[in-house]
Amino acid sequence: MKNKIKIEIEKVLPSEIEKRSFEIIAEELEREGILLPKEQAPIIQRCIHTSADFDYARNLIFSETAVQKAKEAIRNGASIVTDTQMGFSGINKKRLKDYGGRVYCFMSDEDVAEEAGKNGTTRAVASMEKACGLDERLIFAIGNAPTALIRLYELIQEGRVRPELVIGVPVGFVNVVQSKELILSLEDIPYIVARGRKGGSNIAACICNALLYAL
Repeated sequence: MKNKIKIEIEKVLPSEIEKRSFEIIAEELEREGILLPKEQAPIIQRCIHTSADFDYARNLIFSETAVQKAKEAIRNGASIVTDTQMGFSGINKKRLKDYGGRVYCFMSDEDVAEEAGKNGTTRAVASMEKACGLDERLIFAIGNAPTALIRLYELIQEGRVRPELVIGVPVGFVNVVQSKELILSLEDIPYIVARGRKGGSNIAACICNALLYAL
């Protein structure tokens, strides 16, 4: 017979689980001596909550006043463009709609697939080009495809789009680090970037939601 293992389970009401999770995050950050900037803290903590990865306390890079400018853009009706259906699904569309914004993902559109096939590019690249046709204030939340982030950088340099914010958090190995470094080189476009290889569509969505919940 196997020895019984005594495991102490913390009793938490279902309605209190998220609150308790954030308390644990705050406690662990304090033990590590990590003091988060006040305006950035809700975003960083939500990324940690989503991923259980405390590296986001160190690798999330914010341009100056990025959070403030992003909030202003949302209040003024900015919409969000994502590079995955997962990111699209994860963003709180109802809350964004309260401010007049929408969430777009063009990855599954037939014209995007056709354009990518014709030009020999990825759908992510074609979806960024399609987004340039939107006559709206735009926040780009890129959590999967470095090709989307690279093409977005090029479109900014070409003067075809001027985002209110670029959330650059693609995950992976091929051109992921390089794509993020391009965004970090921008001088006049607000950004939030997860430096290095980590990220994902869930992180892109949770950054959007953290901004929405902070309004």
